Amino acid sequence: MEQTLSLEFLRVVEQAAIACASSIGHGRRKHSDKLAVEAMRTAMESVRMDGTIVIGEGERDEAPMLYIGEKVGMGADLDGDHPAVDIAVDPLEGTNLCATGAPNAIAVLAATEKGGLLHAPDLYMEKLVVGPAAKGKVSLDAPVHETLAIIAKSLDRQVSEITVSVLDRDRHAQLIADIRKAGARIQLIGDGDLSAAISSAVSGTGIHAVMGTGGAPEGVLSAAALKCLNGEIQGRLKVDTNTASREKAEAMGVDFGRIYFTDDLCPGKEIVFAACGVTHGNLLKGVLHFGHGLRTSSLILTYGARQVRFIDTVHIKEGENVTVRF
Repeated sequence: MEQTLSLEFLRVVEQAAIACASSIGHGRRKHSDKLAVEAMRTAMESVRMDGTIVIGEGERDEAPMLYIGEKVGMGADLDGDHPAVDIAVDPLEGTNLCATGAPNAIAVLAATEKGGLLHAPDLYMEKLVVGPAAKGKVSLDAPVHETLAIIAKSLDRQVSEITVSVLDRDRHAQLIADIRKAGARIQLIGDGDLSAAISSAVSGTGIHAVMGTGGAPEGVLSAAALKCLNGEIQGRLKVDTNTASREKAEAMGVDFGRIYFTDDLCPGKEIVFAACGVTHGNLLKGVLHFGHGLRTSSLILTYGARQVRFIDTVHIKEGENVTVRF
């Protein structure tokens, strides 16, 4: 699956990024998201797979969103050439970032063999994300100052040299105060904790951990990327005050008292994680227009093949007199 579909999924996220890039800074986040969703769905129609969306943007009655349970790809093949694939998508991670022209908006998906992704409900998840050096050494239940001390020691740094990425939300007031009291630095982000999670697992980004509560679907997508990068995510689903939402989550097998680790969220053995930059960010450049075409910057991770690929693609307009810019 990794070998046959990696470049297909690259094309899918590129098309989603290109489509919504036309709306950068327009202030219409729902419109931007719709453009990305429609482009991603169209691109997946020609992929030789029997795909199922297991983490999407809503339920079936909320179309045109890519809904949970939606079948994508060319469908099952009698000769077995079209693999069965579970897919998690976020056609535009950071809708507000795209709408305002802020950094780190990306188009992203993760795919595994059947059963390789946790079917996470659309709830909040308390998260702790660290890179390879601190993997297996930290705990979501530990006090913040202890966790930061462990991360710093694993990186041979002082706590004052650690930067933690936290979503800028009122619910994180105590967490932010605890991090500051411990002496670590904070990068507050408006949206896009998935990009931050990937950054925490990669040396040289300046981000060493992610803490706080964000979306559970983004947690599963993060787990797919972190598994490929030898990082770690720990997450605990938060109880929704909506009784119907809780009952639905429990019917899916969710245990609200359990800490889910990377392999719990993404148990797959074949993983493709694909992301394409929409706006410029820490990891990827955004979509660049140059008059006779455009250029995209993408990331492809595979678990079985143990590959990390950064791919720049120049998309050239038709015409014999078109000038290509590298």
